[in-house]
Amino acid sequence: MRFALIIIGLALLIAGAWVVFGHGSYQTTDTLFQLGSAKLTATHDKAFPQWLGIAGIVVGALLVLGGILRKS
Repeated sequence: MRFALIIIGLALLIAGAWVVFGHGSYQTTDTLFQLGSAKLTATHDKAFPQWLGIAGIVVGALLVLGGILRKS
């Protein structure tokens, strides 16, 4: 269990840092116009919010510390 806490914490730390430094994004697709079966769509890249990265770093650090300080 201790090893799992450390691994999950490190993954959250890395993902949080990735988002904070501006590399995390996702795509959304909007339908602009539809006539029958024909569609006109637009795809946009959106960045994850900064607070999400900071929360990932904080929670990840707490999990790593909890895994290190936990007595087996």
